[in-house]
Amino acid sequence: MDAAFLSAKFELALPYDQYVQTGTDEQQRRWKQVYDAAGNAITPAQRETLNGFVRDMNVLIISGIWCGDCVQQCPLIQRLAEVNAAKVHVRLIDRDEHKELSHQFRVNAGDRVPVTIFLSEDFAFCGAYGDRTLHRYRAIARRQLGASCPTGLAAPDADELAATTLDWMNEIERMQLMMRLSPRLRARHID
Repeated sequence: MDAAFLSAKFELALPYDQYVQTGTDEQQRRWKQVYDAAGNAITPAQRETLNGFVRDMNVLIISGIWCGDCVQQCPLIQRLAEVNAAKVHVRLIDRDEHKELSHQFRVNAGDRVPVTIFLSEDFAFCGAYGDRTLHRYRAIARRQLGASCPTGLAAPDADELAATTLDWMNEIERMQLMMRLSPRLRARHID
């Protein structure tokens, strides 16, 4: 998995709005519902942190427009990225249409989504995170739904949304700090 391969996949991936438009009317409604709710989940402190990012970060999300976990999490990632869109660049790519990528990022030997791949400005692999955050797993375990994948029929409640947003914020900040402190990138930027 080299930077050229990841860069090519990033170029094939779609910006958030275009990706959501690939869904049915009902799927688009679900994604919009969580996206709208997520606008209130980002705290002033999180906004301040995001606005302090100095490294370009490419975020490639392996997704499924039909997937309840994607519905419940990808809009949160997009909302976080929008706070500093000059530095955080999100693209989504369909798992089933890009198996040569998704098979390299299987979770627990399964083709799970979403899987978020963090790439530096020059598309060097920095890390991957998925399929669910800790708070998502806790919420599902509490509800004991029995289904392997939530339906995404309703937006998560405000507490779950805030907790899951915090999980994603922490991972995005961790990746930014990794890139900010990277000797390779510090030498490139002379900082």
